Amino acid sequence: MSILAGISGLLLIAVIMWDAFEVIVLPRRVTRRLRLTRLFYRVTWKSWSGMVLGLASSKRREASLSFYGPLSLILLLTVWAGGMILGFALLQAAVGSALNVSDGSVTFGTDLYMSGTTFFTLGLGDVTPRTPSARAITVIEAGTGFGFLAMVIGYLPVIYSAFSRREVGTVLLDARAGSPPCASELLRRSSRGLHQGLDELLRDWERWAAELLESHISYPVLCYYRSQHSNQSWLAALTTILDTSALMMAGIDGISPRQAQLTFAMARHAIADLAQIFNTPPRAPGADRLPPAELGRLRELLAAAGVRLQDGLAAERGLVDLRRMYEPYANALAEYLLMVLPAWLPAGGSFDSWQTSAWERVSAGKVTETAAVAHSDEHF
Repeated sequence: MSILAGISGLLLIAVIMWDAFEVIVLPRRVTRRLRLTRLFYRVTWKSWSGMVLGLASSKRREASLSFYGPLSLILLLTVWAGGMILGFALLQAAVGSALNVSDGSVTFGTDLYMSGTTFFTLGLGDVTPRTPSARAITVIEAGTGFGFLAMVIGYLPVIYSAFSRREVGTVLLDARAGSPPCASELLRRSSRGLHQGLDELLRDWERWAAELLESHISYPVLCYYRSQHSNQSWLAALTTILDTSALMMAGIDGISPRQAQLTFAMARHAIADLAQIFNTPPRAPGADRLPPAELGRLRELLAAAGVRLQDGLAAERGLVDLRRMYEPYANALAEYLLMVLPAWLPAGGSFDSWQTSAWERVSAGKVTETAAVAHSDEHF
């Protein structure tokens, strides 16, 4: 029995330490399917999302989903710590529970208590090891616990720094592409500086997509972190940039597609690899995001702003082929993460997040709306 306890303890400690190394330290995607963290997130996300979908209010659903990312991270760290404590308690039991206690009775509960106080380096002294093997296990556990706490302290700032960098780009898109963002609005608002402004914007978003790929592959938990506004998300921002790049690659009169090609390549790389992280096979949207009638309206909207999409069967086929390269991945991630993909055309009667607040609601027909829209058009 002691041999089985020792083997179980060593195996549990090894599994958790390797899992923590892959999640916190290893800066690359792990392709191995049998992982503690993967199982943890599969089970907890399925349970949490299933519970949230039962809520009637969309605002409550989004608010509840926003809690999952931070809570799951705390719970994962708790599972790791609990598993390590259990593993070292099994090792103490395997060497005969050689512990000094005041009443002289030692049970497995005593081993767990000794392991917990040692792991968190409390040093209470009411239970002490009395044999060389028990002392060795205690010293090793104390060092392991100290190192674990140090990793956690260093891990959390990295996570939130990457989240902050991602959200800066997402929020900046608000005034450039609307709330929620869409490709047609991004092109329309950029029409006055179309030649230079769009290239600079797409160059910035090429770098944003590269940083997104690097940080979210190293720390996939970031994908569960929702944006601070319910009408924004990193997935919607990434899809909007892909939509915009696809339109430019399909052809806009007088515009070179070179930068759009570079941004499209980087953004498509990011969305495909992130879909692979969550094992979500590409699946085309159930309804066409840009049916022929909508494409006609999009052409008219952009033409009114001086942006002329190339016409003809070749251009339309080119746009369809480009959309097939990323829309199935975006749709698979949206269904898994319960996020909404952006439309190609702006929703009627909607306002940007910067135009509204909890104290001042801009409504149709008010002077403030006209002033705000006119002010935005002057700058865009």
